[in-house]
Amino acid sequence: MKMKKTLGIIMSVLMVMCLFTGCGSDDSETIKIGIMQFGEFDALQNAHKGFVDGLAEAGYKDGENITINYLSAAADTANCPTIADTLINDGSDLILAIATPSVSALKEKTTTIPVLFTAVTDPVASGIIADNKVPGGNISGSSDLNPVKEQIDLIKQIIPDAKTVAVMYCSSESNSAAQYELAKAEITALGMTCVQKTIADVSEIKSAVESLAGKVDAVYIPTDNTLADAMTTVAAAANESKLPVITGEPGMVKNGGLATFGIDYYSLGKQTAQMAVEILTAEDPLAAVANMPVVYQTDAEDCETAVNTDTAAAIGITIPQEVLDIAVTYPAE
Repeated sequence: MKMKKTLGIIMSVLMVMCLFTGCGSDDSETIKIGIMQFGEFDALQNAHKGFVDGLAEAGYKDGENITINYLSAAADTANCPTIADTLINDGSDLILAIATPSVSALKEKTTTIPVLFTAVTDPVASGIIADNKVPGGNISGSSDLNPVKEQIDLIKQIIPDAKTVAVMYCSSESNSAAQYELAKAEITALGMTCVQKTIADVSEIKSAVESLAGKVDAVYIPTDNTLADAMTTVAAAANESKLPVITGEPGMVKNGGLATFGIDYYSLGKQTAQMAVEILTAEDPLAAVANMPVVYQTDAEDCETAVNTDTAAAIGITIPQEVLDIAVTYPAE
C-alpha cells in the first residue's frame, strides 16, 4: 500500500509539473517565420537584415524562440508561387514578403496567415491591399516609396545645365510605372524635358542606355527591381556613354550609379519587424494585421545622400562640395 501511495504522489507531482511546463503540448514549439525575398541586391538584403535584427532586438531570435525559413526567388517572378507554397505548407505563423512580386504571389495563396511586406512602393496601386490606413485583409507592411522630388532636385544640383532627363525602368513593374509618373511631374516642374525609356528585361539594358547617349543630360532610375539587380551592367553602359545616372536608393549608387537621396532599407526592415512583433503578440493576429496601417519613411532623417566618386570620375562630373559634405561616398574609404 505504501508503494502504491508513493507512486500516486509521484504521478501527481509529474502531472502538475507538466501543466506548468507544457509537457505533451504544442505550446513549446518555436514560432515559424517565413521570408520570401525577390532578389539578393543591396536594398532587399538590407531590408532583410533590418527585419531579422529588429526581431532579435525585440527578443525573437532565430534558432532560439523562432525559426526563420528564408527563401530567395533569385529575381525571377516565376519562382514566387512555388516559394509561397513552400512557406505556407511549412506552417509559417507569419510571412515577410520582400518586394512586390513576393507579396503578390502570397496574396494569391493565403488569407489565413499574416503577411507583412517591405520594399513595396505602392501597395494599393499594385492591388495588394485596398487601403493604406486599414488594409482589411491578412496583409500589411512598409513602403519604400522614395523621395522622388528630392532626387530630381539632386539632378539639378549636380548638373545645373541639365535640360533633358530620361526615366528608365522595366515595363513589367507597376511600382516603377507609378514612380515614372511622379518623376515626370517633378522633371517638368523644373523646366526640363522628360523622356520615357522602358526595357522588357536585362538583355535590353546596354542598347537602351546607348540609345540615350547624346540625347539626354541625365538618366533617372527609380527603385526598379530589374535594374537594381543589374546595376553594374547599367553603370558600365552609362559610364561608356558618359551619362550620369541618379538612382532610387543608395545600394544602386554603391553598384555604380552616380548619386541619390534615398531611404534606408535597413531601417525600413527594422520598422517592419516592429509590426511583426505587434502581430505575434496580438490576441488575434489576423485582426491585428487587418487594422495595421502601412508604414512610410517620409522624414528626411530617414534618408541619406549617397555619391559614387569613381563613377563621377569616369564620366567627368564634378560633385558640388555641399553634396559631398553630407554624402555617404562609394567606394567606401
